[in-house]
Amino acid sequence: MSAPVGTAVERLWDAAVGGDEQAAVEAVFAALDAGLDLEAALLDVVGVVQRRVGLEWAANRLSVAQEHAATAINDRVIAAAVHSRPRPRAGLGRVTVACVDGEWHVLPARLLAETLRLRGFTVDYLGAQVPVPHLITHLHRTGPDAVALSGSLAPRLPTAHATITACQAAGVPVIAGGAAFGQDGRYAGLLGADAWAPDARAAAERLTAGPLPRPRGVHEVIDDLPHLADQEYTMVTRTAAQLVKAVYTGIEERVPAMREYTELQRQYTAEDLAHIVEFLATSLYVGDDALFFDFLTWTAEILSVRGVPAESLRPALDLLAVELRDFPRAHALLVGALEHLGKPA
Repeated sequence: MSAPVGTAVERLWDAAVGGDEQAAVEAVFAALDAGLDLEAALLDVVGVVQRRVGLEWAANRLSVAQEHAATAINDRVIAAAVHSRPRPRAGLGRVTVACVDGEWHVLPARLLAETLRLRGFTVDYLGAQVPVPHLITHLHRTGPDAVALSGSLAPRLPTAHATITACQAAGVPVIAGGAAFGQDGRYAGLLGADAWAPDARAAAERLTAGPLPRPRGVHEVIDDLPHLADQEYTMVTRTAAQLVKAVYTGIEERVPAMREYTELQRQYTAEDLAHIVEFLATSLYVGDDALFFDFLTWTAEILSVRGVPAESLRPALDLLAVELRDFPRAHALLVGALEHLGKPA
């Protein structure tokens, strides 16, 4: 990291976590006035600070409110920065940038949209949580050369799959990006995306290099993931609420101290159980145990920094395994998860 970029990152960080929007804008403008180009200011300053915000929240050094406030400031810094400089003439084609429906981590998509505009693309930036039917209507109306689909949350992968398939059926190729698709893009390939990029700069470079291949013929979701024929993903998803309730009741019986929980603690416990079931279902969808195991490792770390023993995950997994004993893939995955956490199966 160069000295000007490093200085800008620290100034923006201090301003964003301090809730000082004016100072945040001034930090980026100072870097631009010192000669930093706008793309670098967006990706190497704002993007770096935003990733740090997420890491600090995960480490319990920022509250949810501080994380939200810093993210909002970074979003407004982007708007101020891009409007402060002339925009290049568009001539490289048209790209629709959208988040998967249910995805509210919008800043990565925003950074990509602005980067593509700087590269000379006409960009339709649709923002967060774009329902598939509305996205397809937009594609038919505007006829873009590609869709850039952003997803940060792995449980949105089934929806991402439906989105990719629908875009391709409309004749528009898809480049996928974001943490949901895996660090190496494995889930982008698995779900049939036409391309994958690890970050906004790489996505812009891929699209600048030439058009994406035209989509293959119309196909069904199950063509990509034939294991879905066993219906385990569908059944776990449909019964998620009942599973959470059953596991919650079982944990209460095993851990008497839960009976003294406050209403807020009960709410958090139910939410944690819902996340476990959600990631379990997603792992069943993509047919990859590692997705669930990685989630459990991350969750254990989050619980640890918040003073909750990681061992608290084990009763939930054990009870889920009992509830799903008639589902071979789900049961095997939960047994493997217990082993992953260090408990003999």
